[in-house]
Amino acid sequence: MTSRTPSRIDAVADRFVDEYCALDPLTATHLGVKGYDDQVTDLSPAGIDERAELTRRTLAALEESAAAGDGLDEVDAVTVAAMRDRLGLDLEIHDAGLAYGTLNVISSPVQGLRDVFDLMPTATADDWATIARRLARLGEGVQGYVESLRRAVADGHPPARRQAEACAEQAEQFAAAETGFFARFAAGARPDGEEPGAALAADLRRGAEAASAAYAQLAQFLRTELAPVAREQDAVGRDEYALWSREWVGARVDLDETYAWGLEEVARVEAEMRAVADQIVPGGTVADAVAALDADPSRTIRGKEAFRDWMQAMSDKAVPELAGVHFDIPEPVRRLECLIAPTTSGGIYYTGPSEDFSRPGRMWWAVPEGVVEFATWQQTTTVYHEGVPGHHLQIGQTMYRAELLNRWRRMFSWCSGHGEGWALYAERLMADLGYLDDPGDRLGMLDSSAFRAMRVVVDIGTHCGFDAPAEVGGGTWDAEKMWQF
Repeated sequence: MTSRTPSRIDAVADRFVDEYCALDPLTATHLGVKGYDDQVTDLSPAGIDERAELTRRTLAALEESAAAGDGLDEVDAVTVAAMRDRLGLDLEIHDAGLAYGTLNVISSPVQGLRDVFDLMPTATADDWATIARRLARLGEGVQGYVESLRRAVADGHPPARRQAEACAEQAEQFAAAETGFFARFAAGARPDGEEPGAALAADLRRGAEAASAAYAQLAQFLRTELAPVAREQDAVGRDEYALWSREWVGARVDLDETYAWGLEEVARVEAEMRAVADQIVPGGTVADAVAALDADPSRTIRGKEAFRDWMQAMSDKAVPELAGVHFDIPEPVRRLECLIAPTTSGGIYYTGPSEDFSRPGRMWWAVPEGVVEFATWQQTTTVYHEGVPGHHLQIGQTMYRAELLNRWRRMFSWCSGHGEGWALYAERLMADLGYLDDPGDRLGMLDSSAFRAMRVVVDIGTHCGFDAPAEVGGGTWDAEKMWQF
């Protein structure tokens, strides 16, 4: 590997990472930046504004350094373009008043304040003491978040009622006294494989009680104060959606054109599914093929732990087979952990390694309550999406390239259109390489592809007010039509 001398642009980017992590300890933990694991991010309007001001100062410093020009190379040119885009959009969203009311069932502070504990070290008594301190302070984050949601309502940007009610239910589950996340997490502490000492156990119990109480208060706020003043419609409207679309996609797209493309893509994938289904049940439908696959005991795994082990075995097989043949995979990136998440949302997701790789990249499955059987034909493609050559190869490889990329490029520069785009490409690539030649596994990949194409249609159609397709009754999109589609 060829190293390069860090430039003025790199210094601006690295300084932003340092300062941002100090202002956002939750993000610091997610990135594996040490020193902030006992702290909680200020989620109040003042905290959000302070981070926006840092972004504003960083962009000014970036322009000043770029204008100087001397000694900048092609790597710097990409950094400047990427920071202008990503940080510039962050400011647009903030200045439009949209940064205060983030509330949804997948990626908002409701989940973030809990999710961070999945990434904290738990090996030693010191690790658990750090966890106890953060648990005890979680109420600070909740209080600030409530202030920001109130600010969003006052500014005319209330979240959707459906999100408020569903997030209240999530918060109640996390807060439950005995079965909630915080109570179970603290009770499961085993520093160095042993029961915690009396003092540490007491600190963890108090911390868990404080965190549970904070989430109970959050749930009550969402149900009794926010939901009644939340907007009835799910849609944010075309103008706001266009701004968020740039944030997520990484480019300006013609929303009318993309909506039409989404409908065409759904039809294309469904046609491919029918062809593959015919290989599984000759003359049968996709539903017939799914029923046959689900009835095949060789394609079913019983028990969460057994399913985790299956995912790990699939990943452990793919990495050495791809390394040195199709990809250069550095040794630290070859380590990927497959885990069952401590929550039950049904989500499957990836978390990246820490910058020193002491915490590996991880593939998580939040198994829903009551689910004990898992269909491998559906999830073979998911292992490649989340692991190698999907998210783990992309993110782990980028994290590894410290000799070439500054910390912002390696750790902060994320665009879903690129990141998820790579993971979707990785699924198709594995099909091209023969890893999904089994018709059942291939149908699983196509099933996932159809779902994602449908999300393009539903997302754009709902928020921009486009007509729903005739198959679900046409007219305005609503929740019933979304579910039917």
